[in-house]
Amino acid sequence: MSNYIAVRDNIIVGARRAEEVYNRIFVVSAYGGVTDKLLEHKKTGDPGVYDLYSHAESDWAWGDELSKLAKHLCDINDDLFGDDLLSQQANQFIAERIEGVRNCLLDLQRLCSYGHFQLEDHLLTVREMLAGIGEAHSAFNTTLLLQNEGYNARLVDLTGWRDSETLPLDEKIAKAFDKIDLTRELAIVTGYAQCKEGLMRTFDRGYSEMTFSRIACITDAREAVIHKEYHLSSADPKIVDAEKVVPLGRTNYDVADQLANLGMEAIHPRAAKGMRQNDIPLRLMNTFEPEHTGTLITRDYVSEKPQVEIIAGKKHVFAIEVFDQDMQGEPGADRKFLEVLARFKIRFVTKDTNANTITHYVDTTLRNVKRVVKALEEVFPNAEISTRKLSIVSAIGSDMQVPGILARSVQALADEDIAIVALHQCMRQVDMQFVVDEANYEKAITTLHRVLIEPHNHEYAIVAA
Repeated sequence: MSNYIAVRDNIIVGARRAEEVYNRIFVVSAYGGVTDKLLEHKKTGDPGVYDLYSHAESDWAWGDELSKLAKHLCDINDDLFGDDLLSQQANQFIAERIEGVRNCLLDLQRLCSYGHFQLEDHLLTVREMLAGIGEAHSAFNTTLLLQNEGYNARLVDLTGWRDSETLPLDEKIAKAFDKIDLTRELAIVTGYAQCKEGLMRTFDRGYSEMTFSRIACITDAREAVIHKEYHLSSADPKIVDAEKVVPLGRTNYDVADQLANLGMEAIHPRAAKGMRQNDIPLRLMNTFEPEHTGTLITRDYVSEKPQVEIIAGKKHVFAIEVFDQDMQGEPGADRKFLEVLARFKIRFVTKDTNANTITHYVDTTLRNVKRVVKALEEVFPNAEISTRKLSIVSAIGSDMQVPGILARSVQALADEDIAIVALHQCMRQVDMQFVVDEANYEKAITTLHRVLIEPHNHEYAIVAA
């Protein structure tokens, strides 16, 4: 979103004739880094306005951060708009939002100084209100820029700013689009939508995908397209030589789910569910290579010949192992383990079990692992509980029923002196997971890509869309 020229030329307009620009809906995210400043930094955890507000004993820290944010957003406006009048309009729009939010947060802080009101009860609402600023800012600017260039663009603000009622998501979307003639209006929609369900409760910062998905379903879209900065490829080009990596041309929603499980979301599984049920194809495009057809994800696609389509993985994973001889023959042990993980809101990537051992491989911090271990010691007082930091490398494809593929993969890793700590392959034949030491993560991905994908000499894409 920060590169308006690329968005305009490669996504919105491009080589299309004037009439072809319409009959499309654009769901936009915030500009790069803005949501980090509003909430907290996604990777480093550095506090943003929300984090400072939720932990502050005074209003100074978060208030100062909100003021810095306002200046940052106005700087973005000044860079985007060469016209002083347009820049003034954009600055006025965001200033109203920022000051409105500041007043709301001050009022809430005062209200919660009384014992009958607890700030914790309202923090999710605060988080949603702050997140919506980023999408409103970029959607307004994009609309204004397109209008200035002669396009009949229309801002569709779903953030709930000054709305008098809170509607269910589907109803809110349907109501917003009832007023729009898509044949002659270009809808620019905020990725955040305020609704009864509270999108951040389930999706947190992935809320825009749910908004995108429900709009596609409600408007009966012919195709849904997500534009990214890169292709969905056979491996991460930062790990495998970019010359050897090839875009993935076709796949299905099942493969997308496996990628999401490893934290490489093409789209959140809950967001994809509606499109899968409504048989709406999803296409992933590289914004900076608009001539490439990208990756087409459909419900029923299965590759004509069994093959591996992508090597992916997750580097920082903790294995939590519970060994208890009393577990053998006793039902419900894994349920107790899962209840502990659920209590701390920890997601497991995969697991393995045998007669007396359960191991969950979890995506979380060391601090949370220590909390889980302490809780498990109370649930399994006679058990031996151990933890280990590992990585998971996965070979994924829509049909991987290739004779000898597992043996070939294991041998290739062994030839590179990569010890396999654990191995998982299910009957569905869509993925194989290899648990390896963290130090061997990149080497394992490179090895499996060399053995399972490169010999096929894919060129334009693995099965072009």
